[in-house]
Amino acid sequence: MSDELLIKLYYDYKSPFAYLAMAPAYALIESHRVKLRYIPHELDVRGAFGGELEERPERAWRKVRYLYLDARRFANERGIIIRGPQKIFDSRLSLMSGIFADRHGLFRAYSDRVFERFFKRELNIEDESALAAVMTEVGLDAAAFHRYAGQDGQRDLKDAFAEGERDGVFGVPTFIVDGEPFWGNDRVEWVVKKLDAMGLRRNR
Repeated sequence: MSDELLIKLYYDYKSPFAYLAMAPAYALIESHRVKLRYIPHELDVRGAFGGELEERPERAWRKVRYLYLDARRFANERGIIIRGPQKIFDSRLSLMSGIFADRHGLFRAYSDRVFERFFKRELNIEDESALAAVMTEVGLDAAAFHRYAGQDGQRDLKDAFAEGERDGVFGVPTFIVDGEPFWGNDRVEWVVKKLDAMGLRRNR
């Protein structure tokens, strides 16, 4: 529909809070005249939390432990499992796979599985063969993704990161609604209020 508002949603598969934001984000499509544009934005874990795991000062570890405590609180309310990753993952390959899935109309089916299995520690998002298995499961062409990742994928990911910089994104999940940023899974209710104020709630 021409009167649908485009909302940008910046995500990273290794962010528990991005995972928690996805279902409420999808619900916006049902409740309001909006559509979502999914844009990858790599979470800088080292920069945000004190470097490599073995280099982190105790103060940084306290912050990480608390954030995962909060993530599990949110998750437990919804019956979601979130286990802290045991290393700092490079999510760039998986983010390219997210772009690929989106372009083939299967972002949600693919991403739901990637998020769930990553936070159950059942999926290595650095392993192309592991990602390929998920792609095949949802009907994506894993061989075509292999070609994409080796060619246009790097450029597309760089373009996505550059767009995030232009939008002032510093973390995920970030929603950009009519130029206004909302950061965090628990800000979706503020997004709803803004959409309501804009008269975009769907009539039932």
